[in-house]
Amino acid sequence: MDATLGEMTIETNLKQFLLVLSISLSVATLPRILSWFRQIPYTLLLVIVGLGLAFVDVRLVDLSPKLILSIFLPPLLFEAAWNLKWSELKQELLPICLYAIFGVMIAIAGMALGLNQLAGVPLTTALLIGASLSATDPVSVIALFRELGVGSRLSLLMEGESLFNDGMAVVAFSFLVALPLGTADLSIPSAVLEFVRVVGIGIAVASLIGFGISYLTQRFDLPLVEQSLTLVSAYGTYLIIEDLGGSGVIGVVTMGLILGNFGSRIGMNPRTRVIVSEFWEFLAFFVNSIVFLLIGDQIRFHILGQNLDIIAITLLTMVATRAIAIYSLSALSNRFSESKVPLKEQSVLLWGGLRGSVSIALALSVPAILPDREEIIATVFGAVLFTLLVQGLTIKPLLEWLNLLGKQPLQQQFTEASARLAALKRVLQHLGQATDRPVIEPEFYRYQETLIQGEIGRLEEEIDTLQDEHPDLRTFAAEQFRLELLAVEADTYAEFVRAGQLNRELAPFLQQDFSEEV
Repeated sequence: MDATLGEMTIETNLKQFLLVLSISLSVATLPRILSWFRQIPYTLLLVIVGLGLAFVDVRLVDLSPKLILSIFLPPLLFEAAWNLKWSELKQELLPICLYAIFGVMIAIAGMALGLNQLAGVPLTTALLIGASLSATDPVSVIALFRELGVGSRLSLLMEGESLFNDGMAVVAFSFLVALPLGTADLSIPSAVLEFVRVVGIGIAVASLIGFGISYLTQRFDLPLVEQSLTLVSAYGTYLIIEDLGGSGVIGVVTMGLILGNFGSRIGMNPRTRVIVSEFWEFLAFFVNSIVFLLIGDQIRFHILGQNLDIIAITLLTMVATRAIAIYSLSALSNRFSESKVPLKEQSVLLWGGLRGSVSIALALSVPAILPDREEIIATVFGAVLFTLLVQGLTIKPLLEWLNLLGKQPLQQQFTEASARLAALKRVLQHLGQATDRPVIEPEFYRYQETLIQGEIGRLEEEIDTLQDEHPDLRTFAAEQFRLELLAVEADTYAEFVRAGQLNRELAPFLQQDFSEEV
């Protein structure tokens, strides 16, 4: 009987999963069929479709906090950390850490104070709402940045802040949720000590596992095994650290940074690194497709209607505290750091601080014995919905108004033309070396040669025209070539480490040279 029931449960869950996936993939194809939908970021389109399903009361699956935190969150965090370059991240580490640590504190305190004073919400409830909504999740905004060609520095600031403040928010929430249960001490020394302990365990364990895997993969070149190791490490690190009482979120971020910047260099050849990166890109798309659809699908409109006043006050305090945090902490960072954050970029960081899956998971994880649990969930869902639909859909007009799109589309056009020119020249060279092959007629060679040379001429003319009309592109091309040279030097050191001729990667000489010139 139990075996039959278990089989039925598995079959039901599989059907629900396939239904969610089918709807998500259908939404992914909409922009290709109907061009109007290309104006809406893919993740926001999923939320809108989910809202439509919720409006007609079609519930795909129950969204539990364990499902998000244990299954969905690790791959999303790992993929983002894997793609962050430490050489770039450390240059922006001061503003990112300020936003992630003190920004979370300002958000929690500001929202809690506002809800307590303006809406009469009990302080413990207000603190939990503030902690839930202090975690930013700008997945949609980052995707839009990439599509529009927004500067990589702005994307780095936003993504770096989100990665680290997710961990801070989860740690703060875990501490605050224990207050109404009487299992936590509110004193500042004990809170600081608990914070250091939780974060320290996360960083220490993740570092041990990350460097261990990095040196292990030096011993073999098996792309599928190495790909699987990264997947196991992401989930395994999260679960191990959580069991040890640390922050699994901080651990996964640390692991992703180590494997992406160190392990992939010394333990993987370039081909394997590409395979692993493409795997994680697919997995992030896969998970985001499910999460954002389910966020919209979980909305309960009648409960939102009953809490509109509290949601409105929450939104006002959330935006206000975000503005205070971004502008004040940016001013502090600009004073002590050589890397300045301009006012325009600060405004985008303010409006682009969307809330998403982490906020919802935290709200859903509030213990059922707390009397205001439903109010917390409704308020957080309402605020998340506002940030995704209102802020998410207006970030593009804001970028255009602030003139932050700049010359990125032009640079993308120049890069694509240069890449196509290089590829066709290589094809032409290969064609010249293959003229003695049997069976193939000489006319075929001449036709292909004429065709390719014609396109090469057109591309060279296009590139010359772009450079003449936009002289700044010459500087851009030089910077891109510098990055290529730096990558060649770094990869060469990694090859020596893999071969056992070096025991560590050397700091790239060209990186120092470029920084001195700047």
